[in-house]
Amino acid sequence: QVQLVESGGGLVQAGGSLILSCAASGRTFSSYAMGWFRQAPGKEREFVATINWSDTNTYYSDSVKGRFTISGDNAKNTVYLQMNSLKPEDTAVYYCAAARTKMYYSDIRRQIKYYYWGQGTQVTVSS
Repeated sequence: QVQLVESGGGLVQAGGSLILSCAASGRTFSSYAMGWFRQAPGKEREFVATINWSDTNTYYSDSVKGRFTISGDNAKNTVYLQMNSLKPEDTAVYYCAAARTKMYYSDIRRQIKYYYWGQGTQVTVSS
């Protein structure tokens, strides 16, 4: 059984930093891309960032570009999200996700293209 487990969430003041980690386990796990989505209270889940293992390109939403950095190790089935200059509007539950099929540029931001999902980790940014 495949599991994605996130860690690293917490409470931080505006302007601060956090690092989220996601580790995948399961004998049959492999992925073409791993990424992060988030869901704020009362809002729909949205794309944050993804790393595409096939070309190691990284992709970001406009709202986090320049502040967040995604990295990872495909061989170790891990992905990280370095979050700097955090804002109160970054407050959300952050979900790790992994795609088990090849991802094209048009797929990157689409939740339906990610097959595996973690349970989420809360990030709260105080003003």
